[in-house]
Amino acid sequence: MKILRTTDRNFRYDFGKVFRKNLEVPEGIQKLVDNILDDIKRIGDQALHKYTHKFDFFDLTGKGMEVSAKEINNACKEITPEDIKVLEITAERIDSYYRSQKVEKTALKKSDVDIRVVQYPLESVGIYVPGGKAGYPSSVLMTAIPAAVAGVNDIIMCSPWHSGEFNPACLVAAKIAGVKRIFRIGGAQAIAAMAYGTKTVPKVDKIIGPGNIYVTWAKKMVFGEVDIDMIAGPSEIFILGDGTVSPAYVASDLLSQAEHDELASSLLITTNSNYAIRVEGEVRKQVLRLRRKNIANESIKKHGLIVLVRNLKEGIDLINELAPQILEICTRDAEKIVSKIKHVGAILVGPHTPGSVMDYIAGPSHVLPTNGSARFFSGYEVSDFIKSIPVIRFGEKALHKLGPTAMHLANLEGMTGHASAIELRLKDLPES
Repeated sequence: MKILRTTDRNFRYDFGKVFRKNLEVPEGIQKLVDNILDDIKRIGDQALHKYTHKFDFFDLTGKGMEVSAKEINNACKEITPEDIKVLEITAERIDSYYRSQKVEKTALKKSDVDIRVVQYPLESVGIYVPGGKAGYPSSVLMTAIPAAVAGVNDIIMCSPWHSGEFNPACLVAAKIAGVKRIFRIGGAQAIAAMAYGTKTVPKVDKIIGPGNIYVTWAKKMVFGEVDIDMIAGPSEIFILGDGTVSPAYVASDLLSQAEHDELASSLLITTNSNYAIRVEGEVRKQVLRLRRKNIANESIKKHGLIVLVRNLKEGIDLINELAPQILEICTRDAEKIVSKIKHVGAILVGPHTPGSVMDYIAGPSHVLPTNGSARFFSGYEVSDFIKSIPVIRFGEKALHKLGPTAMHLANLEGMTGHASAIELRLKDLPES
């Protein structure tokens, strides 16, 4: 891993080459995705067949686009009872966390003005689950369960079946989480199908879930046609350390994110130069033991970094500026630092809270904002899947009191029709 000091003359330039805050999508990818979206919108299922064969080397004609109930039931027999138990425990923890979130209802009664809010869950949500580098049953649970807890009735799932193969644990996770229908399609074409609808794939109200750069650009392009959760990029983890937590622990946490993807970013921010060297040595040693060592090694080489700061305040300021997806605080008195962190997707506190518990078992969804978007985005909340509709009733007294003010503002904007709608009613009201 590269080691940089904030006091280096070219620190900002060298840092920017490793950690890019903005998601950059090459023009060629943008054009390809735009063409895919257009094809799905025009010719629907026919285009889905074409792109699935082209990109996933899989002919949908044989098995069909939708996964059958029989296939899902068979998947339960392909994994061990222990596997199923682990998925159920994880699902229960996620479900409990989201059921603890109360969606506040608003009611205001003032004079003759009555304002209340009625709330409805979205009718349909489409979840996208990556299927390229690995199978992710955890992502199935982390996306579907918050929507189910909110009361979404129709949850569908799209995920690529490369060469016709799929992780049976993902199908079992979908069944546990309450997914209604599953489609073996992936990439930008799956996003388009859920956004526009085809003869086979229903149109949804919101699309959620992580994906590669093609999926991410497709989500950005269909926003407005449907809602989306966020524009997410590769995984990120920052660790703030002062040397009091085992270098082996920190190195393992950096690698746990690096093994996600070659583009994943893993950063240690520390005040201790000796500690930096020890962590770097641990990374080099531990990466050799990983099953996905080639991916992790490439990630660490290109997007792994150790930053030496003059003091913890400087490190905290850098974290708030860059707003990473996940922050681990591995310092003495770690809890005292939490209140100083304003911009981050999730905070993990202390030596016994590795990023892995966030990814799998803690409870909150591991789908979190990346690329600095934690400055204005949050991870999933139940309210993300609920619409709120204000219901307003004015009585005679309220219109008599507030109507002239509204008329004045309408006339100020040149909206005489707005003013007239109030004036006509005021003329019919008895004098107060």
